[in-house]
Amino acid sequence: MILALFTAGTVSAVQLPETSYGHIARSREEIVAINDTEAVVREYFKDIPIMAEVARCESTFKHRLADGSILKGRVDPADTGVMQINKRYHEKTANAMELDLDDIYQNMEYARYLYDTQGTQPWSASMPCWGGNTLAANF
Repeated sequence: MILALFTAGTVSAVQLPETSYGHIARSREEIVAINDTEAVVREYFKDIPIMAEVARCESTFKHRLADGSILKGRVDPADTGVMQINKRYHEKTANAMELDLDDIYQNMEYARYLYDTQGTQPWSASMPCWGGNTLAANF
């Protein structure tokens, strides 16, 4: 998959190989650091646009803070990264899938797994933000 990113009047093309789960490759923090996290999230979830809206509401498209640390939830610090995956409930399964929730691509990959198995239910707390979107899908 080639990801084209548009920033400050320039276009960057980045080759992103697929993961074992079938989507964008792991460990691409350097791409996100150089380019726009929102564009990366929207590209990753282009087939499930509501998940980009979930990311907007959950993290305002942030995965790392200015100091380089991983974004943690304000209400629950176990919520981690761009998709605010709660490590208390999901880290064991993520580890079994060989996913590191601190890596933005693996965080999104696990979010895709959750969406595939539970729909948007894991992000129901932020539904007032993204739920009015016509893309919303729950099952």
